[in-house]
This record gives sequence, structure tokens and C-alpha cells, in this order.
Amino acid sequence: MREVPVVSDQRQGPHQGDVYQLILDAIDGGELIGGARLIETELAERFGVSRTPVREALKRLEAQGVAAVDGRRLVVATLDHDQLGELYEVRAVVEGLAARLAARHAAPEEIAVLRGMVEADRVLADRPGELSRANKRFHRQMHRASHNRYLDQMLQGMRRSLALLSTTTLAVPGRGAASVAEHDAIIRAIETRDEDTAEATARRHISNAYASRLKITAGQ
Repeated sequence: MREVPVVSDQRQGPHQGDVYQLILDAIDGGELIGGARLIETELAERFGVSRTPVREALKRLEAQGVAAVDGRRLVVATLDHDQLGELYEVRAVVEGLAARLAARHAAPEEIAVLRGMVEADRVLADRPGELSRANKRFHRQMHRASHNRYLDQMLQGMRRSLALLSTTTLAVPGRGAASVAEHDAIIRAIETRDEDTAEATARRHISNAYASRLKITAGQ
């Protein structure tokens, strides 16, 4: 007699890697801002998992500098003024390199996708929340178009640090339209395979973003 397989009615919850990403997404989305407590029991209930995968995810986030110990509490880390400057300084270098390599290696189809993103983003210039999400997609697509796995690993680490910035520079008046124009300039350089201009334009784009970030931290 053929055995009938037993089908469990228990739903599979998120595993450790999923929980890690769920917490990181909550930080990136501003649901957990800098200084917010990261409590195992609350996160386990929130994501419908046991405390074990939450504990492992928090250890990983702490090792990466996304979570930090404040007294006896684990909280979402924050960046001070110097750390912010250091982050943007390195970001300008790696984003510039990503643009240079995209100008060198990107397939025509990848460039077409980037161009389509820029054109679609023009209508979002005055909608900072939506434009912020689109901005992240644009940069990730450019990173993929660089076709350098080691650079992409560096950029993944940088994205984790950027997730700690709970506000978007695109909310600064005029920054949304300027950012879209800067993306357009980067893509024009990539389209023409002008590596020097692509890198310089990407670096300038990050420099302008940093200037806007400083306006936010200064309360302007």
C-alpha cells in the first residue's frame, strides 16, 4: 500500500535570515528610528517567530553596527556628526566607482532600465517619500550594472549604515527635482560610455545629498 504523505498544518514562519531583513527593513523604512529599543519579545511577537531567530538577527545587526548597546539596552544605532561625514565621504567614492564601472560594463538593456527609472521619477519630485524609495531602487540598479561583486558587497554594507538615517534629504525644498536631474546626468554619461564624467557626476550627486543632510541636522 502506498503511503500517503502527511501534510503539516503548521505555517512556516520567517527563518533567521528573513527576521534579520525584516528588522533592517523596519529601520530603513523609519518604523524603528535611531535610539529605539530592540526588545526580543516584542520583535518576536511582531514578526510571528520565536525569540531565537530574533536573538541571532540582533547579534548580526550589532556586529554590523546597525544596533548598539546603550547601558543595558540594545537600541537602533545612531550616527554622530563625524560618522555622518565619514559615511558620505566613502559613499561618494564607491558610488562614483559604481557609475564608472556601469559606464564600462552595463548592457544596453540595463541602461534602458536606468533611463526608464529617471523618466518615471520626474513626476515624484515633490513627493519625497515615494521618491526616496525610487531613489534607492535607482542606485541599486546602477550598482548591479557595475558588474563587480566585491563593490556590491561594499555597497550592501553602506546601505545598512544609510538605513540609520530616518529622514530623507529629498524632503529638503528643491532637492527632489535636483536629485532627478543629477540622476539624468549620470545616466547620460553612462549612455555615452563616458567613464570620467559618470564618476564625477555621481560623486557630485552624493556631495549635494550630503549638503542637504547637513541642512537637516542643522534644523534648517
